Amino acid sequence: MPVPGSRRRPHPFVEPVDVDPGWRDDGGVRLNVVLVEPEIPQNTGTIARLCAATACVLHLVEPLGFDVSDRTLRRAGLDYWQHVTVFVHESFGALQDAYPGARFWYTSKKARVLYTRATFRPDDFIVFGKETTGLPPDLLDVNSERSLAIPMFGPVRSLNLANAVSIVLYEALRQLRGF
Repeated sequence: MPVPGSRRRPHPFVEPVDVDPGWRDDGGVRLNVVLVEPEIPQNTGTIARLCAATACVLHLVEPLGFDVSDRTLRRAGLDYWQHVTVFVHESFGALQDAYPGARFWYTSKKARVLYTRATFRPDDFIVFGKETTGLPPDLLDVNSERSLAIPMFGPVRSLNLANAVSIVLYEALRQLRGF
């Protein structure tokens, strides 16, 4: 039973308190999230929702492990799909050809550079591999200076793809937006 004269207050993460409301505007900062051969529709749907929330572009590199009309993919993205810019590329090479001057960052648990050491710029592409095998080793070898790792200290062999995207993407946005 509520105390007389009291009212429910929103959690500070729901309605920010003492925060410059300008952080809500995307400020024109765009980043690109790339999923190379994603296999699990729920992860892709969750990442699409994240891209909608952050005004980032989602790039899917074929082959996909699911049909883009898959129910679980739509459900994981809920009603946010109309707010996501999604491009599907027939190969990673086709993606690179479409953006010849772009800067790519590659993520892998095998990388030696921590994601927090990267200096992100607007329009960067942050590339994530498929859930079961990650990115190809030869791609990482050629791009070792742009290959980023998220540190893990426990006994697990990997993080969930959607969690990994969230971690790296928000670090890039923190750098670019200054929050």
